[in-house]
Amino acid sequence: MEREFGKIRKGEEETYAMLLLPMEGNVLKIHREFPESNSRRLREAIALVLFDVKGNCSGEKYDTGNFRNEENERLEKALLMAFDPYTNEEIMELLKEQFQVDMLSQGQVKEYYRFPVMCLLRIKESIDTWEKHSGSDGYFDFIEGCMGREITGNDMNFSIMGSGVLDM
Repeated sequence: MEREFGKIRKGEEETYAMLLLPMEGNVLKIHREFPESNSRRLREAIALVLFDVKGNCSGEKYDTGNFRNEENERLEKALLMAFDPYTNEEIMELLKEQFQVDMLSQGQVKEYYRFPVMCLLRIKESIDTWEKHSGSDGYFDFIEGCMGREITGNDMNFSIMGSGVLDM
């Protein structure tokens, strides 16, 4: 999907912070409550989310049930709640209001997902890096140290800022 949607290079994360932070904050909240939803399960959840996005862009449904378990499904939903209009009704309502439409076109949907996919791929890369350095929970140890004290409560946060779809 990197070829289709693009990639965030190291050092450019600040540009995407408005979307990365809700994603990372949401998964950190899940990990705190359910430690078994660890970095490995987050990597699986990202793969599931990418299949969800691919299905929403193409209209096809993918059978990912055999790969889904309680631990990665919680993380999948936390990621989706940060950006997905088909999971988070508030986002869909904001987008419909923005475009004054009842339904987004397939082109708008694909463009909307460009930045979220880039963020998901960057998070996956970060998981790989931190697991090598710090073990199976390295990624969560890293984000806990970076922003943990700022992540409170159990509500799932979301962002639609920065997506090209808003400029269409």
